[in-house]
Amino acid sequence: MAQQHEHVGMNKTGIQMSPLETGRMLDDDTILARGTPGDDSAALEMREAYIADSGGVGSIPAPGTMTGMVSMGVNMLTGDKPQILLDKMAERLAFERTGTRLYDALLTKLDVLQGDGSAGQSMGSITREQVASIRGDEARHVLLMKEAIEAMGGDPTAQTPSADVVGVEAIGFVQVLNDPRTSVAQCLNAILSIELTDNAGWETLIALADEGGHEKLVDRFSDALVQERTHLSLVQTWYEETVGLSAAGMTSAGSASSDAGGIVRARAGVIPGTSGSGPNLGTGGLGMAGNGRMAAGASGADVAAGARTGSMLGATGSAAAAMGGASGVGGGALGTNPGKPKS
Repeated sequence: MAQQHEHVGMNKTGIQMSPLETGRMLDDDTILARGTPGDDSAALEMREAYIADSGGVGSIPAPGTMTGMVSMGVNMLTGDKPQILLDKMAERLAFERTGTRLYDALLTKLDVLQGDGSAGQSMGSITREQVASIRGDEARHVLLMKEAIEAMGGDPTAQTPSADVVGVEAIGFVQVLNDPRTSVAQCLNAILSIELTDNAGWETLIALADEGGHEKLVDRFSDALVQERTHLSLVQTWYEETVGLSAAGMTSAGSASSDAGGIVRARAGVIPGTSGSGPNLGTGGLGMAGNGRMAAGASGADVAAGARTGSMLGATGSAAAAMGGASGVGGGALGTNPGKPKS
């Protein structure tokens, strides 16, 4: 059974566990473990040659329908770059699909650990209902990206270069969440990294949609970003609780984070609650999370005031969203509503 609080055991991976052998190794100039003099110039030249001849990771597929071809052609004639937006939308679709499956894995782990009364592990304030609600948001974001790609004449089942890359990036996170030995804290640490990347990805997508004049997409993507920032606030709180950080320590960490954020915004000339120096790059309104951490409002011209964030914070924890049988696109079924485990 995975343990929430790490214990001291017979870990012999460090050299301090073998002082005599370590000393002999360091004193022996002929031992192979010390390596041989030389450089890595040959390996560097080989990597450079591969990079020069690579040609990149795939390509953006041409629209498979006449409507899609006309739409892309018109946008390109006006100076827009729809292929870039389509690539990044496909990236988000792939990322959200992976996120859905990661939360499925976390739900499975919670079912086991929270259902085992002998485990004696403190889970903090995390509940299955909250995690299931976030999982539902992620599944709906997959469908949102599917609809957005189709609206621009693209094929949501196509794997674009950026979608391919994020799939490779996520391999390590999938392994962490599905490893039966990992604790809830370790899983939350992985998901926290995912949520941070996800927030940045939505901000970039909103900026691209705004530059392309896709106002409806900006609105829908901004709504999604509000939800993602709620996810981030909740996951960070859960993670800090599961690693044993006290309430006072969490408040202190939130205050330090707010101070650091204020310094960054001051240097960038951004005032909280207003737009940034460019379209959709403002910090948005700032709402207080339960632990004192500042949770930024969504980027995007229509949500710069952050009003939506105030209403969304904590909403994920108050009700489990209806997730239905959301299915993935081009990557297999995302699964049905996780629901509560049968007793």
